[in-house]
Amino acid sequence: MDSLLLAVKSHRAVPRSDLRTRVRRVAVILCGSRGGSSLFKEALAQHPSIASLDGELDPLLALSGNGFNQNSDSDAIEQVANVEELGSSILDEMSFASAELLDSDLLLRKWKNRLLLQFPAHFLETGAGRRLDQSLEAALRQFKSGERRSEAELQELVLSAVFNDDPWRISYYDGKANRSDGRHFDEPLKIEEPPFVVPTLRRRAFGSADVRDSVLLFKSPADAYRIGMYEQLFPNAEVTYIHLTRGFAQSINGLMDGWLYPLGFFSHDLSKIGGELAIRGYSDTVAFGRKWWKFDLPPNWRKFTDAKLEEVCLNQWHSIHEAILQSGVCALRVSFEGFVDEPVATLRLITDHLGLPAMALPGALAGALPGALPIKMATEPPCPKRWHKRGPLLLELGQRAEVREMMDRLGYSMEPDLWL
Repeated sequence: MDSLLLAVKSHRAVPRSDLRTRVRRVAVILCGSRGGSSLFKEALAQHPSIASLDGELDPLLALSGNGFNQNSDSDAIEQVANVEELGSSILDEMSFASAELLDSDLLLRKWKNRLLLQFPAHFLETGAGRRLDQSLEAALRQFKSGERRSEAELQELVLSAVFNDDPWRISYYDGKANRSDGRHFDEPLKIEEPPFVVPTLRRRAFGSADVRDSVLLFKSPADAYRIGMYEQLFPNAEVTYIHLTRGFAQSINGLMDGWLYPLGFFSHDLSKIGGELAIRGYSDTVAFGRKWWKFDLPPNWRKFTDAKLEEVCLNQWHSIHEAILQSGVCALRVSFEGFVDEPVATLRLITDHLGLPAMALPGALAGALPGALPIKMATEPPCPKRWHKRGPLLLELGQRAEVREMMDRLGYSMEPDLWL
């Protein structure tokens, strides 16, 4: 394991937990990259009986010796390593929506642990830990007087304090791309994938009283390649799967935008294993294009290291949904397009399926018109028919038999006028 990774583990204060085997209910959103899952998960995570992570599971997998270049040649995981360690890390980060700010000591620990996942080399430098403590403590002292401020304002206060000397780092956080300064992501060790998330401030920590009646909610596109993992992590829990779909044109257009985006979606530095990419339309276009793989890493990724970018993205969309369908797991299928059109009805469908009371529409969604939902993990402001920017290319891909077949299996029309 990378020495920096070991150093990060030693600096993170994560208590051991014995709750893993007592968890009774888990829900997993199976989805494709650029499929709308971040917004979908955030909406569900507002339910008072649903606990979730601030981000995705992948950084915690890396810390526990799971994933690519550890116990796998891709994002697929068949046998989970260091189950107890991983389970403790997960449960330490689980929390519920709340109107109250987390306890200051817990917020301080959560911020320190999260920042170590985002800029590990930076925060492991000599003296960096002490400076981080001072910055966080100064920022958090202002929270009491700022309780009426919005979540976004409070998060901005912390980020500005932590990165006072190098504000360019803030550009790698979700929604902060206006500070890019022409840079691209190039950290010596990547644990969390940018755009980075920040600890949610108004939450309630998961505890022993919650194990029986609450639902632990997870989402990560790579989970399509590791079905069965949550059964290993939570052996006494009922695991419910939700298959979130999105049409191929919208998904592939979003993937192509993300591959070319300098501030996010950097998942695997292939130079660490001596690899080099020659993806046409990517490796020959952007400065980071020869070493950084973006988004999920399918088991067949080596066949696409010198393909066209659209072929790589098509394979990512197709492979994930094929893996979900081939797994045979019983999953409730919902479309992101349906969620955008009818968020209340879609959330009600999910809570009914989970046997939970209906939830009020989260404040960020309440009053939003169809097609005008909050922006999450976006490379540019959403707009209807955004796939038209690559219309001829996507229509050509849509003629392929495997695309038409998958669209049919997922319940989509091949009539372009119906694609959002």
